Amino acid sequence: MYQWLLSILVVSLFSLPAWGQDKYSQESLYDKPLMERYVLDELKSLRQEQQDLERRLTIEITDRELAVADKSMNYANVTVTYFFYLIAGAASLFALIGWQSLKEIKEKTKQAADQQLEDIARQYEQKFQLLERDLKRKTRIIAQNNKEIETINEIHNLWLRSQNMQTPEQKIEVYDDILKIRPGDLEALTYKADAAMEIREFNWALGICNRVLDLDPRNAHALYQRACAYACLGSEEQAISDLEQAILHSTSLKELARDEQDFDSLRGHDRFESLIAFTD
Repeated sequence: MYQWLLSILVVSLFSLPAWGQDKYSQESLYDKPLMERYVLDELKSLRQEQQDLERRLTIEITDRELAVADKSMNYANVTVTYFFYLIAGAASLFALIGWQSLKEIKEKTKQAADQQLEDIARQYEQKFQLLERDLKRKTRIIAQNNKEIETINEIHNLWLRSQNMQTPEQKIEVYDDILKIRPGDLEALTYKADAAMEIREFNWALGICNRVLDLDPRNAHALYQRACAYACLGSEEQAISDLEQAILHSTSLKELARDEQDFDSLRGHDRFESLIAFTD
């Protein structure tokens, strides 16, 4: 801006003699050195002011840059300080709760994992033990059932065999084989008592019937066979009492008693006749 004003001033000064050259020609000759001196002084003053202005601007810009740099350094310093404080606080927190190192974290994690695996293994071991016991129990039951099935099949074959026997003695032998396999089989005992009656072994048949009735006092077939034995042995009242109990537990025995030859000694007896009498 100062250079522009200086240019205007110089142009104005050198253009003044052209104006009224005729009227002021003498004065211009005397005043020209003074004018040049004035112009030079002004130029020097303007140059100095311009230099001072540039120096002040340079100093002000430099100060501002230094202030900005100082603020940046201060901000960076504060940031780094807070960051280290944060790291130190986190490290202190880890130290307080017991996690002092990565090695300790690894060891505790491994211990926790081992404990978890041990608990899981113990649970599965208990389940496997229960499963093994249950499997053994079921295996034992299956083996017992298989054995029972084999026994039933064998006894069934013996019953079929007894039906094909011709004599009471042969039947008794088969019934004894059944009793060897299953001692105390009440059905086999009653049929053995019946076979003993066929060979006229009344006391033997009576003993067998007593054995059955000791185990099952309401066994109708054993009561009927014992009634037959008593009748053949002459104990009429005991025979009729057993027959009453047999018919009470199994009414179908009434018709069988009507045709039973072992009761021939009881025919004509009032109790016996009323017992086997037809009813509507």
